[in-house]
Amino acid sequence: MNRRSLLVGAGLGGVALALPSAVRAQDAIQWRMQALWDAGTTPFEFEKRFVERVAELTDNRFQITLFSAGQLVPASQAFDAVRSNAFQMMKTFDGYEAGKIPSFAFTSTIPFGFPESDQYEAWFYEQGGLDWAREAYAKAGLFYIAPTVYGEEPIHSKVRMETIADMAGKKGRFVGLAAAVMAELGVSVTPMATSEVYSGLEKGLIDFADRGDLTANYEAGLGEVAKYIILPGVHQPTTATSYVANTAAYNALPDSFKAALAVAAREISGSLRQHILVQNVHVLKKYEEQGVEIIQLDQGDILAARLKAVEAWKKATKDDELATKILDSQIAFMTSLGLL
Repeated sequence: MNRRSLLVGAGLGGVALALPSAVRAQDAIQWRMQALWDAGTTPFEFEKRFVERVAELTDNRFQITLFSAGQLVPASQAFDAVRSNAFQMMKTFDGYEAGKIPSFAFTSTIPFGFPESDQYEAWFYEQGGLDWAREAYAKAGLFYIAPTVYGEEPIHSKVRMETIADMAGKKGRFVGLAAAVMAELGVSVTPMATSEVYSGLEKGLIDFADRGDLTANYEAGLGEVAKYIILPGVHQPTTATSYVANTAAYNALPDSFKAALAVAAREISGSLRQHILVQNVHVLKKYEEQGVEIIQLDQGDILAARLKAVEAWKKATKDDELATKILDSQIAFMTSLGLL
């Protein structure tokens, strides 16, 4: 081979070596995601871990820019914004849209339902729940990636209540399916925005309330205006928030990027749940230092109320075929676990 041939060959080799880098650059994808949480909160910090983990799993070729709740659009508009691809992904709570899509009442939280987060997560991953959640979202033109499953939200009360029957006739703030179930149990349910719970308790507009997790409620000052905490949080014993993407954007991803989303989502589900488990021990001590009394409901009392709650669950399906299928599978799983 002559010198000219060698030079040409070397030049072609340089082009060949350069091509993979060019292809890799073209393969880089950037998304925007709006979180369910305000910046600086513990759950938001875990969403930061989520996007960092996705980038790590894809050699930084899949970058998701994270925005806090309401930073791109008001929370109530996120559903439609992702569907229209204004941004590609959101973290949401399915229960917000349960009025339009009945299935979402059961993919978010089940009042008096699964008492352990692992049981609820097992329903998603081992009992077909993930596929049904995706089917429900597909009808809305969105893709359900995976849940983040964690534990109870407590009840904060101005009055001492030792049994579920004690709640009957009193004014309680609940939302979504919890509002319907608690109303069936005789509670005078009072609709109220999360931001109004503190003042509602302080002014006596409500006797007791659901609001958020123990730490968030402590930071909001609920221990100052409600001197009783009732556990377990039967109205919301376990919670699932959801990673949801624009369908077209998701379908355009390479399989390895889709796998990165799934892996990162499941890792965050477990790590956030474990963090909250540890944090609850510390924050309960802080409540007690404020003079708050922690009341534990009797398990027999909870079981009896769960049996009553089944009828409210069935009403919440609104005879929707998919919602009924989802609820039937959850009832069957609870029965196999000895919960019903």
